[in-house]
Amino acid sequence: MKVFVTRSIPETGIELLKKQGYAVTINPYDRVLTKAELIDYIKKDRYDALLPLLTDSIDSDVLDAIGPQCKIVANYAVGIDNINIAEAKKRGIIVTNTPGVLTEAVAEHTIAMLFAIADRLVEADRYMREGKYKGWGPQLLLGADIAQKTLGIIGLGRIGYEVAKRMHRGFDSKIVYYDQIRKEDAERELKATYLSLDEVLAQSDFVCICVSLTPQTKRLITAERLRMMKPTAYLINTARGAIIDEKALVLALQERRIAGAALDVFEHEPDMAPGLAELDTVVLAPHIGSATIGTRSKMSEMAAQNIIAVLHGKPPINPV
Repeated sequence: MKVFVTRSIPETGIELLKKQGYAVTINPYDRVLTKAELIDYIKKDRYDALLPLLTDSIDSDVLDAIGPQCKIVANYAVGIDNINIAEAKKRGIIVTNTPGVLTEAVAEHTIAMLFAIADRLVEADRYMREGKYKGWGPQLLLGADIAQKTLGIIGLGRIGYEVAKRMHRGFDSKIVYYDQIRKEDAERELKATYLSLDEVLAQSDFVCICVSLTPQTKRLITAERLRMMKPTAYLINTARGAIIDEKALVLALQERRIAGAALDVFEHEPDMAPGLAELDTVVLAPHIGSATIGTRSKMSEMAAQNIIAVLHGKPPINPV
């Protein structure tokens, strides 16, 4: 059996595949392959499994190139918006992902981003490095209070729930949320209130986007919805960049219609919307929500375990 891995990942999963006797080929470059390069690679051999990353677009052309012997595409991510699921299904190719293992890491990162923007930590760090600090001042880099504020969660799934739980229990946050499915257990446990999306935006001091990217959630946060937010509110996105109209967000920040934003994801990564990097009221991170050693290793193992199961004729562990 032969497996193609589109980029170097932690060895834990690779070793699992090799222990099965599989021939594993890994993209030798420390970068994302272009679509043409990926097709060229997978056409060279008859691969039984493909292990891509969220940065790889697995469309009909790629699925055609890998051939009919391919049984599984094991995505090294929770999100599957980079894979054409319908085309994979047409070809009888199983698609899997890596849910659960990165929930806590992304939830903790989301909270870290919230604190960074509220406390102006990035500004403060830059202020020190540039030699501007001349002594303590009563109004120097004043930030926003966090405890007992209203936290709005858009998408109360695994990650959204963990963010809400930590903030409610640790900082007495009032939780309001919007989700396509009402979560009554979470409402009872966290004293959370289910609202419409517009109501969440209007009432929250902090809004965390934790929803998956789907055709329904693309550009969910529009210019009109940004205007619904309080001028003192902050927007945090660790889900997918395309959920926000980034140009509208830049304008809202430039005009100080919201207090700030913390973004770990961008619609056209690695590019950012023009003007975003010049703003002091935004914290920017390079899509590192799940970037802990333990989490990325578990993701590698899970992707490998899905491949092993399918190539042994068993049901996948995490079927999409």
